Amino acid sequence: MGQHGDKAREALLDAAEELFAQYGIDAVSNRRIAEHAGTANHSAVAYHFGGREELIRALVTRHTADTSRRRAELAAALNPNPALPELLACLILPWVEHLGSLPVPSWRARFVYQLRAVPSMHEVLAGSVIANPLTEDLIRRLEAATGKLAPTTRYGRSWILGNMVLGVSAEYEARIQDGAEKANWTGVGYFLIDSSAGMLSAPVTHPGDFLTQPSAVYVP
Repeated sequence: MGQHGDKAREALLDAAEELFAQYGIDAVSNRRIAEHAGTANHSAVAYHFGGREELIRALVTRHTADTSRRRAELAAALNPNPALPELLACLILPWVEHLGSLPVPSWRARFVYQLRAVPSMHEVLAGSVIANPLTEDLIRRLEAATGKLAPTTRYGRSWILGNMVLGVSAEYEARIQDGAEKANWTGVGYFLIDSSAGMLSAPVTHPGDFLTQPSAVYVP
């Protein structure tokens, strides 16, 4: 595509991530993204990505190489029988460490949180997990580590866990931008690991089906 085309794609990705993070996925038009990116070509999204869904897919996978590399490092250091917090660290730490590496203001956490709220985007999010065998393996190991839970209970808690990790990250990202917090993403990561481990290992006091068809579990 050439250097100019690459820069135009990056500008569109930056613009889309910021606007989606602030206003939601469905509230932002392709034309508005192009204008925010500084181009007079209102069909720039279609030209550079082929369409809106392809733009969103490019945004979802934009930083996965970095997080996947870090996840592989953590997984390689696991002992043969890792504890639940160690498995969760492999999933959560690469995400929060990446957020900590971004310039302020960053929009990544808020974009992903907004995306998770759109049912039509669940397939896009799930596809990013399916494409990563390591993430799939870690999720299977987590399921084995919580084998005493009924599947519906595990699904329900995983749904809460996903919302918690993304929701806390999104709010923390906004508070850093507003100056209400001094960034400590590593601390947030371990807080989320401990909270997630506690929730997954908590006793079941009232068996029953809470969520039989959970939304896609997204691991950034």
